Amino acid sequence: MAEDTKPIIVKKIKKGGHGHHGGAWKIAYADFVTAMMAFFLLMWLLGSTTKEEKQAISDYFQNPSPISGPGGASTSMIKIGGGKDVTYSEGDTKRGSNPEDKAGKTEETKPEVGQITQTDKERLIQLKKELEEAIDASEALKPFKEQLLLELTKEGLRIQIVDKENRPMFSSGSSTLQPYAAQILREIGQVINHVPNRISLSGHTDATPYGGSSQFYSNWELSADRANASRRALNSGGMSEEKVARVVGLSSAVLFDKANPLNPINRRISIIVLNKETEDAILHDEGKLDQTTIEAQKLSEAAKPEPVAQTPAAAPAGVSDIRPNIQPIQPGNKPAPSSSATAAASAASAAAEAAARR
Repeated sequence: MAEDTKPIIVKKIKKGGHGHHGGAWKIAYADFVTAMMAFFLLMWLLGSTTKEEKQAISDYFQNPSPISGPGGASTSMIKIGGGKDVTYSEGDTKRGSNPEDKAGKTEETKPEVGQITQTDKERLIQLKKELEEAIDASEALKPFKEQLLLELTKEGLRIQIVDKENRPMFSSGSSTLQPYAAQILREIGQVINHVPNRISLSGHTDATPYGGSSQFYSNWELSADRANASRRALNSGGMSEEKVARVVGLSSAVLFDKANPLNPINRRISIIVLNKETEDAILHDEGKLDQTTIEAQKLSEAAKPEPVAQTPAAAPAGVSDIRPNIQPIQPGNKPAPSSSATAAASAASAAAEAAARR
């Protein structure tokens, strides 16, 4: 019986898996998701950007220039490397303050010197637009459009009239304006007179030394005379005399093309339509300077010794020119001032001269 028992055989068949379908669809899907993320990010950025910032970005890409800094051609009001703090708003309570002791008190932010307020920014942007439209509308100014550089800076709207080799603004070594340059300034003066902001004028030269015959006349005097000539042209165009806050000559101290100091483009006139903060800072500093000058002059007059009659006498041969501080009192004359009084008078005079030069 045991030999007739057949073994039970269990046969298990393992079915093979499906073949690999490939991962190309994953790459396409990842590209789609990335593109959608970039699209919505772009839409969010456009929605959170103000009209002025969009205009600044547009101006930057229309006039890119490697030259930056004072006198440069950078027209972007957005500084690379930083942005506006979106978590900040005016009137926020000072962080770290005790709410019980300082309840209801807020820390009001004051604009820094040279910072453009929103009102000034809008006014200057509108002025820039009006100047550009006036240049495009004037047949006389169109040929010289490339010589007019308009840019917003922390001080205000800077209008630079640069020089070209074939169209010099001034006669060589002279402060006489060429007719076309005077016409440009007269046109600008009419537009500037519409805004309440005051202006600052500065004249610039290239690094070529002044070749005149006078040893007391240099590029400093030449640049100042050219700035004054531009002021007179602006006034003849209808700009009020009271709008001028400052006229300076900078010689070749602030070059437009720092790589080539002899470039004719460095010979230019800069007109800055000042914002309110910069205007107040200029007037405040000038007032302090005037007060310092007056005090120095008073000190100099108070310490000035009375004149003493001296009898000229020839020094004998071999005697040193160094004389003692104590001199004999001549009959009928007042005593000579002491060395301390003379030193005080000299120091006061030097202080007055230094303040006047500023």
